[in-house]
Amino acid sequence: MKKILTLFAVVGLMAFSSCTGSDGPVGPQGEPGQDGLIAEVFELKNINFALDNGAYIIRQNLNPVIVDSDVILIYRLDGTINPTTPIWQQIPRTVFTDAGEFDYDFDFSKQDFSIYARGTYNLALTPQFINNQTFRIVIIPGAFSTTGKSVNKADYSDYNAVIKQYNIDDSNVKRLN
Repeated sequence: MKKILTLFAVVGLMAFSSCTGSDGPVGPQGEPGQDGLIAEVFELKNINFALDNGAYIIRQNLNPVIVDSDVILIYRLDGTINPTTPIWQQIPRTVFTDAGEFDYDFDFSKQDFSIYARGTYNLALTPQFINNQTFRIVIIPGAFSTTGKSVNKADYSDYNAVIKQYNIDDSNVKRLN
């Protein structure tokens, strides 16, 4: 009886074991990022708003063109803490001055975006808010947000949290102008 059990055990091991061969050739390298998707950041540096039909506007084409599900976030350089620590403010944003209040706002399509400055007063009275402005434009592929989960969602009002969340290297930002 012991010999029959041993025989069944040996036959069972042989039947349930599998053979392995070589792994085969390595496939081609894919695009960087999660499933080939990568978040990017661009910069408009020292740009002036142009007066167009009573509104101050910056219009810029997007390169690369984005897809319908992508999201754009825009941040304005508000100053610096020291030479290596910029202060980025997310727009839309309302700014209150002695002259009144004004808003930075934006819109975007697959091919371009516009940044607006509109106020309750003549913005030419405060040129420091419409001339020599610097903006960071962050493009986040829509696939990053399709899970519907809010766990580990970035604080979009914090530029540094966004670049950390989406593994963006902002040490060599691409210039748009």
